[in-house]
Amino acid sequence: MKSPAVLLSLSLFAVASVLMGQTASTSSNQLAPTKQATKAAKKNAEVHLKPFSKLALGGGVGIMGVNLQAATNVSRHLNLRGTGNVFNYTVNDITVSNFNLDGKVSFASAGVSLDYYPFPTHGLRLSPGVLFYNQNQITANAVGASGSDIKLNDVEYYSETAQPLTVNANLGLNTRKQAATLTTGWGNMIPRKGGHLSFPFELGVAFTDVPTVNVALSGYACATQEDAAIGGASCVDMATNSEAQANLTTQVNKWKSDLDPMKVYPILSFGVSYAFHIR
Repeated sequence: MKSPAVLLSLSLFAVASVLMGQTASTSSNQLAPTKQATKAAKKNAEVHLKPFSKLALGGGVGIMGVNLQAATNVSRHLNLRGTGNVFNYTVNDITVSNFNLDGKVSFASAGVSLDYYPFPTHGLRLSPGVLFYNQNQITANAVGASGSDIKLNDVEYYSETAQPLTVNANLGLNTRKQAATLTTGWGNMIPRKGGHLSFPFELGVAFTDVPTVNVALSGYACATQEDAAIGGASCVDMATNSEAQANLTTQVNKWKSDLDPMKVYPILSFGVSYAFHIR
């Protein structure tokens, strides 16, 4: 029979072994989360950059057309960004209200912005800027079929068959060739966590002022459809007739008044960019 001293020693040894095993297990379980936290911290850590040490190039699409962008870092919170936009679209020989229409959307603009990031490692930004080149406009040329009508200052004019009424119109979205811009968005073209790719989104306005409207008439139009068919007595040269020109001026002024609230042009775009070191 074992002595009490031996039994007591064995018992103490067993208890110590169990406690040591639990301690080792606890230490192992605590170590894994610590390593994971360290990796997460490194991944989310801000990479401090020297001013103008990185350049990002990108492209995208928006309301102003297809765009190309370039940006560089100025400070921890600021990027300097340049943007160019272009879009051209032409339609020919389409019929609108019995007028044969040719039209063209011609957009070309360029500007610079200072992107301010209040939280450098996050994508939220506020961007004041200037549109220093703006040639956005829409033009159209419409020729009226025989008897097709147009209303100017509540007066109906019907296109003559032999010398049809022709309307040339221009909508200028470039009243101010240079305009201030203010946008916000998400996505830093120079990622402050390192990496190369970003997917910037932008929303805001350009203060381009009220669009311009210019309309010129040529050809002949008549007071009735019957006269339009035969070139009757009521038919007049729309380019030189004083009454027709007065009605046109009044109508254009009404259109301008309708456009008066449109003193800003919307900016909306999204795209992709790639950043790399330049020094």
